[in-house]
Amino acid sequence: MSIGSVLDLLRPDFPDITISKIRFLESEGLISPERTPSGYRRFHVADVERLRFVLTAQRDQYLPLKVIKEQLEAIDSGAATLGVREARHRAVAGSAGETAIGDAMAPNGGSRPRRLGVVPGEVSPEELRFDHEIRIPRADLLTQAGIDEKFLAELIRANLITPGAAGYFDADAVTLARTAKALSEFGLEARHLRAFKLAADREAAMVAQIAAPIAKSRDADARARAEETVRELAALSLTLHTCLVKTSVRASLGG
Repeated sequence: MSIGSVLDLLRPDFPDITISKIRFLESEGLISPERTPSGYRRFHVADVERLRFVLTAQRDQYLPLKVIKEQLEAIDSGAATLGVREARHRAVAGSAGETAIGDAMAPNGGSRPRRLGVVPGEVSPEELRFDHEIRIPRADLLTQAGIDEKFLAELIRANLITPGAAGYFDADAVTLARTAKALSEFGLEARHLRAFKLAADREAAMVAQIAAPIAKSRDADARARAEETVRELAALSLTLHTCLVKTSVRASLGG
């Protein structure tokens, strides 16, 4: 699993968990995920179980990390157990959309299924992963988005959609074009949507500014950590933006 997938697994039970928190626990020696040749973290079931143990001990027993680390060292030495084998078995046998990974490792005992997914309303950093393999021809974009050449030209002229060097588009371009088309039915033209683009550019610039020092670090996984930071910050920014718009709309309607 990627660090984003682990985040999605843990968030239903630990809403405050972040990628930064997971990286901090790694730096403290509580978990040791595998690294790919390019520096990306890859987590196994046992890593997720250890994270659940740590987070549960912090939340339910208020244990300091030093004590939790001693407990994990005892588990590693064979003096204690996380119930790894049993947890794995339940994870494989669990129903679709649910998992019992780490149920046996809760310090206070007990077992309950855990549904996967992020907290409702939150954007997952995994959604910010970019698929560079998707290349959509212009004709397919027009068909999938339900727009004509004139409308696409307006979107490109307004700098809302930018084709690649070879003239192809990505999946987000289809979604954007379809959304812009729906907004046009309310009288909003492409030029009116420039305000959204400018706001997005400002948010992206702020995220890039925060992540830049990480990318310039000399350690081997600097680029991977910078990309993770960008995805996490962008996801938080999108969640915040959504909440602010909902609040403003509710206020305008007198709610």
